[in-house]
Amino acid sequence: MTDFPLYPIPRAALRRLARAALPAVLAGLTFAAPLQAQTAREIIDRVDRLLRGASSHGKVEMRIKTEHWSRSLEMEVWSLGTEYSLVRVTAPPREAGTATLKAGQEVWNYLPRVDRTIKVPPSLMMGSWMGSHFTNDDLVKESRIVDDYDIEIAFDGERDGVPVWEFTLTPKPEAPVVWGRIEEQVRKADLMPTWVHYYDEDGTLVRTMTFSDYKRMGGRLVPAEMRVVPTDKPDESTALIYHELEFDVGLTPDFFSLRNLRARSR
Repeated sequence: MTDFPLYPIPRAALRRLARAALPAVLAGLTFAAPLQAQTAREIIDRVDRLLRGASSHGKVEMRIKTEHWSRSLEMEVWSLGTEYSLVRVTAPPREAGTATLKAGQEVWNYLPRVDRTIKVPPSLMMGSWMGSHFTNDDLVKESRIVDDYDIEIAFDGERDGVPVWEFTLTPKPEAPVVWGRIEEQVRKADLMPTWVHYYDEDGTLVRTMTFSDYKRMGGRLVPAEMRVVPTDKPDESTALIYHELEFDVGLTPDFFSLRNLRARSR
């Protein structure tokens, strides 16, 4: 099997070498009662917080499809608030133990095959994670979207009979972000995201993330599947599928340590 680099830098990141503010993917999904938000920023902030959770633990499958190969990874994930997250590959055996840790402002990768722990610099947060179409920042959610983008409601109405908001997010001056624009659609009834479009500085659509298979897990409504498709390679994709998810699991900051990053199992 080919070895895949842990964080090759994508084209957009080479332009800015900056951190991105993207929706959280593995930082814990949660849902509360619908919010009657008054501003675009309040709505997106609410969605961003809903998709982070207070604390969570889950088991997830990642399915990667490229032009030349396909593979699946099984992972276990933990999160605590917005400051701590741990993602560990559990299968296949060749990749088992590979892990990514976020603790405060620091992000680390562990490569068990060479027994090496690597600190990930901010300039590589947009790098591909395990050869997938998700980035390091997607996996550990290193930054927050409402801090770096100005947000406005671009559409307020129905799409295919479903009441939704559609938002346009543009970078604030001097914000350390890579995307030139982000567009996001959110269902009004339950604040569930449906899709996010990511554009580069030239206004070209780079990738689309879609959310689907909404179901109750851990007593809460979540999109159990997220899929990223690059615009320039529409036949490629990476999907994240939640098989188990629980909330309020009693984690403490001590759990998110370099020692635990290197552990193969808890």
